[in-house]
Amino acid sequence: NLTDSEKERSLCSKMSPAASQDAYQAISVKAEVPSDSEAEEGPQAITYPGGVKVEPETIPYKLQPALSEKQPRSCEIRNNSFSRQSHLKTHYSILRGERPFCCDVCKKSFRVQSDLKTHQRKHSGERPFCCDVCKKSFSQQSNLKTHQRIHSGERPFSCDVCKKSFNQQSNLKSHQRIHSGERPFCCDMCNKSFRFQKDLKAHQRKHSGERPFCCNVCKKSFSQQSNLKTHQRIHNDERPFHCELCKKKFIRRDNLTTHLLIHSGERPFYCDVCKKSFNKKSNLKVHQRIHSGERPFCCDVCNKSFYVQSNLKIHQRIHSGERPFCCDVVPEVIHDVRPFCCDLCNKTFIRQDNLKSHQHIHSGERPFCCDLCKKSFNRQCNLKTHQRIHSWERPLCCDVCKKSFSHKSNLKTHQRIHSDERPLYCDVCNKSFSDLKTHLPSHSDMQQIIEQ
Repeated sequence: NLTDSEKERSLCSKMSPAASQDAYQAISVKAEVPSDSEAEEGPQAITYPGGVKVEPETIPYKLQPALSEKQPRSCEIRNNSFSRQSHLKTHYSILRGERPFCCDVCKKSFRVQSDLKTHQRKHSGERPFCCDVCKKSFSQQSNLKTHQRIHSGERPFSCDVCKKSFNQQSNLKSHQRIHSGERPFCCDMCNKSFRFQKDLKAHQRKHSGERPFCCNVCKKSFSQQSNLKTHQRIHNDERPFHCELCKKKFIRRDNLTTHLLIHSGERPFYCDVCKKSFNKKSNLKVHQRIHSGERPFCCDVCNKSFYVQSNLKIHQRIHSGERPFCCDVVPEVIHDVRPFCCDLCNKTFIRQDNLKSHQHIHSGERPFCCDLCKKSFNRQCNLKTHQRIHSWERPLCCDVCKKSFSHKSNLKTHQRIHSDERPLYCDVCNKSFSDLKTHLPSHSDMQQIIEQ
């Protein structure tokens, strides 16, 4: 946005050379404009160089009749002369801050008629200035000149710090904020500041919940137009970013960047606790929840929580009964399919990782070790359960009496007290119990077996 002085000089640039010189001369000696607070107190005197004060009401509104339009005219304040009466009128209008030309559509006012005409093209959609190279049209000639620098490669505005050049002065000013650290656009709600006004506006939509950009296909809405454009690639199957090594294509550039790490083997994101590395920052964040114990995704039905949202969605199918994956050969859903079989004992499993954990029993391998007591386990879940002994963590709670337990099996045994369930039978006395271990020591022969 141009300042008032820049606008005035822009007005002068539209005059004839002689009048332009006169107007620039008048603007160069223009007084300091009072602040908004001073303006509220009423019209203030304008002070010109040399200590000359002029009250606003003394600036002429009407000019004396002229013999001809081209007869020279002089400003009564500074005696600056103008070649045309219309130029003197414009000069006085600038001094008084008048905006006599008003838009019929939005009521915005302007100092000169040419600015009003340019503005009205926004409402009419008129774009009279066309690029000879790409036929793109513009509402202002200045915008066309700026655009033509793209084709010519001209970048006349250069950064004094890093020598980077730009085709627009506004882009240079925005760039210089990187070096100065200036963030002039501040959010009123959270005080977060931004370098660019467009970034502030996009941020403010998070607070307001405004999502003005809507997809024509699926009606999904977005807070930023760039996100809408990225989303629309899903519908038209546009994948503009492709890997030069394997020719795989991606919708977003950041997805390609992450994919390239697979080829390079680079894993730049490290866990501070266990030093495990990842190729995606999002994967690191999920991993860190293992150490922090954070489970932000909670089931509304049973309150079970999960590290990642995808696991929650899979879990919720238990409650809804949803089975979205169907076999093309056998239309019906096949229950209890166990395709992974142990070569030693022929036990079958639904998942391959369950088979691997089972095979540790045969090999005697116990790869999961407790850092405190060095006890080792063949499954990671068993290690986690064991570690509750050291931490005194009891995450499993009885719904009836609120007593807590570290093991799920202990909770189930305890709940039989409330339900009076006695599923365990003693082979010695044929009595049933909720917990057989506490009963067996009552038989002396069994006590020796237990001790052995």
